[in-house]
Amino acid sequence: MRNFHHPGRSAVYASNGMCATSHPLAAKVAVQMMEAGGNAMDGAIAGAVLLGLCEPQMTGIGGDCFVLMTPPGEDRVVALNGSGRAPAAIDGEALRAKGPVIAPYSADAVSVPGAVDAFCKLSKDWGKLGLKAALAPSIHYAEAGIPVAERVAFDWAQSVDNLSGHARDLYLLNNAAPKPGQVFRTPEQAQVLRRIAMDGRAGFYEGEVAEDMVASLNALGGCHTLDDFANTACDYTDPIKGDYAGLDLYEHPPNGQGATAILLLNMLKHFDIAGMDPWGSARAHIEAEATKLAYDARNRFLADPDHMTRLDYMTSPDTAAKLAALIDPKKAMSAGVPGAEAVHKDTIYITVVDKDRMCVSLIYSVFHSFGSGIASDKFGVLFQNRGAGFTLDEGHPNEVGPGKRPMHTIIPAMLKKDGKVMMPFGVMGGQYQSTGHARFVTNVSDFGLSPQAAIDAPRCFAEGDELRVEDGYSDAVKAELSALGHNVVRPETAIGGAQAILLHDDGVLEGGSDPRKDGCAIGF
Repeated sequence: MRNFHHPGRSAVYASNGMCATSHPLAAKVAVQMMEAGGNAMDGAIAGAVLLGLCEPQMTGIGGDCFVLMTPPGEDRVVALNGSGRAPAAIDGEALRAKGPVIAPYSADAVSVPGAVDAFCKLSKDWGKLGLKAALAPSIHYAEAGIPVAERVAFDWAQSVDNLSGHARDLYLLNNAAPKPGQVFRTPEQAQVLRRIAMDGRAGFYEGEVAEDMVASLNALGGCHTLDDFANTACDYTDPIKGDYAGLDLYEHPPNGQGATAILLLNMLKHFDIAGMDPWGSARAHIEAEATKLAYDARNRFLADPDHMTRLDYMTSPDTAAKLAALIDPKKAMSAGVPGAEAVHKDTIYITVVDKDRMCVSLIYSVFHSFGSGIASDKFGVLFQNRGAGFTLDEGHPNEVGPGKRPMHTIIPAMLKKDGKVMMPFGVMGGQYQSTGHARFVTNVSDFGLSPQAAIDAPRCFAEGDELRVEDGYSDAVKAELSALGHNVVRPETAIGGAQAILLHDDGVLEGGSDPRKDGCAIGF
């Protein structure tokens, strides 16, 4: 139990259903879906789509999603890949002629949005209320408007320069980011959502909306076609699994980076993490060194599953053992492992559990803040820039290519114990997510923290040539990390954001939500 003398957040307990996510309005809507007779999938879709209006810099219908879920009354984990592909006409040679990387705020970086197709399929296969009901709240709020939350306003102000053309008209008020409490409306998006509600995926991937998206991208030099949009299809896949301290961690397979979290935990098994000070320099150092090695492997091997062959290598205990042996507990190795994509931190995560214990773990993003910064001319669909996640290195498994899916950082997760689903969870934060998953699991397993305490706890992250350390670490620990050779810096914003729902054996649900964001857990 937390110390009530200190500011903090209590866990949320309920028995019939719960949602934890990064904006209270989305959590409320998800719960309302379940109260109206829907299930966790109805709630997750309703909440996720609404988050594209509550946090438009983070996500939207022009983006991608990944989902892990368990059917009601089962412990089987189902994975769905809702990430889109590069246009069929994309040309790596032409892109190499333009520069060493794909320009992130250009039509070249826009991969076809996959999330809408995934939401339509998930609603049909697993929902109870139907797509019209799930989209109704977002249609209402797109027109009525939503007061901008405090953290959203902070992120928005940092990203004004990412927006261009029509997107500036849609997402700026008087050519500036909205202030906390200002009302943001997007009636153009309400039109698109109505078409999806009436016509399903065809309302987005075919007809007038698709024609608007293709024409807008072509005018900016994109090679997208109507066939690219019409052919978009999500895929059910088999989750991958790792284990740590008696817990089984289920992750989404590539093209997400879930295998990196499994590799990290396999490396941490070689150290007595539980015997370390949870907020001391020794644990932070070992985690940082393991992160450098695991992310190097990620950047070498992870890609579209149809184009990679080293997944077994990534998840092998032998690989982890060899990498762990390279870690010096007394000295930091050189940093700056090159990444295959640009730094970003813009993603939403939502988890919902219902009375029948269907669990949904859903992550949904436009990649960089406001994605590509490009919105379609008529309907204002803001495009992701996931194509910037490709590399232009010839022969690399993640090399850009026609119809390929880029390597993604966004990953939902699910924990099991003794074969039973224990906790859907997710950690936002771009590159941080694999390290965030490993940190959350060790917080829970090695240190016995509740979901809320595990989320509240301070974070650090080795990225580029820096070890980014939150204010929750003491000055003495920061000095010790510097003495080990780390370039310790204070990140401008807190690292990531997490949500989780723990399923107790007696049927009670316990939710935790990250105070680094504006959201909360709500149950009923």
